[in-house]
Amino acid sequence: MLYFNFVTVARLERNPTIKDEIRARGFGRNIPAGFLCYPVAQVADITAFKATVVPVGEDQAPLIEQTNEIGRKINSTSGKDILPEAQAVIPKVGRLPGVDGKAKMSKSGGNALLLSASPDEIRAAVRAMFTDPTHLRVEDPGRIEGNVVFTYLDAFDEAKGELEDLKLQYQRGGLGDGKIKSRLEDILQVLMAPIRERREQLSKERGHVLEIIRSGTEKARERTDATRREVVGALRLFQL
Repeated sequence: MLYFNFVTVARLERNPTIKDEIRARGFGRNIPAGFLCYPVAQVADITAFKATVVPVGEDQAPLIEQTNEIGRKINSTSGKDILPEAQAVIPKVGRLPGVDGKAKMSKSGGNALLLSASPDEIRAAVRAMFTDPTHLRVEDPGRIEGNVVFTYLDAFDEAKGELEDLKLQYQRGGLGDGKIKSRLEDILQVLMAPIRERREQLSKERGHVLEIIRSGTEKARERTDATRREVVGALRLFQL
């Protein structure tokens, strides 16, 4: 609650990610307070650990900007450098689209490729991937822009030279969707197999996993409580 005193409603509404979500959900001016203020809770999560590096998707870069704004206001008000600046680490590829070509992958939307996916589920997801609807025949020129298969290949295919050649061939015509989907499936099967196997192994070690969670939770509480006390004390507020 403390952080809400260092940000205005107008500033929260200017967050481009929030603006996009408001439009997508059709809120208009009937914006739930919890939805609008949720980024402030995220700011608290980041600053509680005094994080200086935060891995996020490109759409969350405004959150890091807002985190630093609130941190600077708290530092300025208290006259102490309590909260450090956080730097967003954004992957080169950015956010992966859903397999149906929609901008956002969503489990509830049925267009997600889960890390726990079986080989058959990976195969089905790749086969269903959106490509270029105008690329009807192998000999037809195809577009790589907006082509989900090439988006995923850009993210996970390490043979960049071969991939560039495939892009040129696809754009000229003479390369079918089946071939690029087969290439992507092979890559994803290799990439996701050890992740799936590790997940299955951990699911059989419930006690060990719970102990890790308990230990991590305790350490997190100690760290965040220390930060909270430091901020409250610097602002000359009563201790909770």
